[in-house]
Formats: sequence, C-alpha cells, structure tokens
Amino acid sequence: MRFWLVLCCLAAGSSSFYVAEQDEFHFKSWMAQHNKAYNMKEYYLRLQVFSQNKKRIDKHNQGNHSFTMALNQFSDMTFSEFKEAFLWSEPQNCSATKGNYYGSNGPLPDSIDWRKKGNYITPVKNQGRCGSCWTFSTTGCLESVTAINKGKLVPLSEQQLVDCAQDFNNHGCNGGLPSQAFEYVMYNKGLMTEQDYPYKAVDGACKYKPSLAAAFVKNVMNISAYDEMGMVDAVATHNPVSLAFEVTSDFMQYSQGVYTSTACHNTTDKVNHAVLAVGYGEENGTPYWIVKNSWGPNWGMDGYFLIERGRNMCGLAACSAFPVV
Repeated sequence: MRFWLVLCCLAAGSSSFYVAEQDEFHFKSWMAQHNKAYNMKEYYLRLQVFSQNKKRIDKHNQGNHSFTMALNQFSDMTFSEFKEAFLWSEPQNCSATKGNYYGSNGPLPDSIDWRKKGNYITPVKNQGRCGSCWTFSTTGCLESVTAINKGKLVPLSEQQLVDCAQDFNNHGCNGGLPSQAFEYVMYNKGLMTEQDYPYKAVDGACKYKPSLAAAFVKNVMNISAYDEMGMVDAVATHNPVSLAFEVTSDFMQYSQGVYTSTACHNTTDKVNHAVLAVGYGEENGTPYWIVKNSWGPNWGMDGYFLIERGRNMCGLAACSAFPVV
C-alpha cells in the first residue's frame, strides 16, 4: 500500500505523520457524508485523528468482541475532545445511593421492549455539543412515564432543565443527574414542552412559564445504588428508567451488538453520561439492556445501544431513578 507523508504545522510546532492514501479517500468520503469542511491546517489535523480512529476501529472489529465499532459523526475527534464536548465535565454526586424503590415479588419476563408496547417513547434526540445528556435522560423517562400513565406522548423541554434546575445540584451543559432533575420538576411544579421551550444546546437564563407546564412529578423513585435487579424489576413492571454510566473511548465509535468493557469502572464517582433504559433481553447467552442515547439517530443502532446486563457494566446500576406522575 502506498503512503503519503503529510506535514502539518500545529500551534505547538510542526509534526509529521504518515496517512494511507486509502484513509484519505475514506476521510474525504466521510467529510461529504457528514457535511464537514476545514481550513488547510485543520484538514491535516483531522485527517490524522480520523486515520487513528479508523485503525482502532478496524483492529477492534478484527477481534472477538460482542460489539462492533464503526465510523460515525465523531470520527474526526480525539476522545479528550469528545469528552469535553459531550460528557460531564465534573463528577456528579449521585443522590440515589439510598433507594426508596421496592421491587415486586412476582416473576419477571425474560425480555421487554417499551418501544414495542405502544406509543411510549419519543424519537431519539441530539444533545449537540453540550454536556446535557442528563436532561435528555430525564425528559425521555418523564415522557414515557407520562404516556404510560396518562395516555399521551409529548416531547418535553430539555432546555428548561439546562436553564432552571441549578438549585438541585445540576449544572446545565456541565452535567447533572436525572434523579435531581426529577426533584426539580416535582418542586417546581411542572416542565414545559419542547415546542414551548425549545432546545438551544447552551446555558441560558430561566424562562419557565408555570401556565405552560405540561408534565408533572408527584414523587421520585430512586433505585438503591448497584441494585441492578431492582432496575430490571422497575423496567419490567413500571416503565423505562434513567441511568448513568461511564463512557470510555471505545464507546464513542460503538456501532451495534452488546457493549462490554474492561476499561471502565463500576462506581458512582466515575459515571459521566446519562441515558434511558427502555428494555432488556439476551443475545447469544449474554443478557443486555436496551438503551436510548441522545447523540442523534445516526449514532449506534438508530440512536440506541445494547450494554451487558447483570454486572453493573461501567457503573450503570450506580445511579438509576424514575418519576411517579
């Protein structure tokens, strides 16, 4: 294979790297697919990052893994850049470590998928370059719980949570927790719709209008930290559940299959991303969660991913909750 030597002058000085001609071809195709444009300096920097990511993806997919990786909208970013743009920038102190949820005594189904049970799940949304995943987990869960109990599915406002929920230890684009956001909605006496309070992906001044509140919370059910069977019980017998877990570099390029990792931790102090468990099942003997993400429908499995269940993978059982409406 023929290689080209590309010289790139960076802010820190000059650097050089080899990029396969085929990689540059893939990079240009990827740029067209994702509507990317760079100046000359940025082009060669992003080409290098893209090439490194592609090598990592190819190496992973040649191995024996339960999930595959693929190029996606993040493939021109280092993981450090990705973390800064899309994950929490500071650790969150989970308030759900002492749970008030008590499971059922009856048998639970082997699998469940709330997407197939009715019109209970809104389409996958996109948080953009803002660490507001916690707001999407919160609205996704409250949307579903409200639809299941009230019979109407309405997209709710993430921006209201970004702008208004700071008194409940949330930090807008710098992170927060669904359990604390549910408490905000409960004591604030309402959350507006997405249409009435649209998402901006930046921190802003609170513009909440009580007269336009469309969803309400009567109580917050916190599942005890690390009680993954409690999460199974809640999803099986009640509704989808918000959870937080730790994202590491291989998850950025997740494509499909049951995600599992040896690089992440299983403690509350390492979680950096909040999502929504909408069901669970089993594949080739491996139990998994079905999870709705907030990175748009073009990431992963139409915006969803599967993650191993029963081992507190990446701390996913460290901080889970859902509202009562």
